[in-house]
Amino acid sequence: MKKSGFIAAALLVLSAHSQAFDVEGKYKQTCAACHAAAVAGAPKSFDPAAWAPRMELGMETLVQSVTNGKNVMPPRGLCMDCTPEQYEALIKYMASPK
Repeated sequence: MKKSGFIAAALLVLSAHSQAFDVEGKYKQTCAACHAAAVAGAPKSFDPAAWAPRMELGMETLVQSVTNGKNVMPPRGLCMDCTPEQYEALIKYMASPK
């Protein structure tokens, strides 16, 4: 009985760890390509003033913009495997001062 409880606990910890989202890593891998230098009108990363008008639109609208694409940003940006929650985390990360 103890052994199966230990295995279940270990699987739970491993599952939670494997699902952790590395927002900084994913930003560098995908979003930074355009947002780091404000390419083609993209709001510059870590510049709250650049993000303020967009943040006023609401997170749902921003996530939809990423998902569907907007202006020159293709649908899903460059993060084809991101979930809506991960897009939200990325947006919040880029909109905050560094």
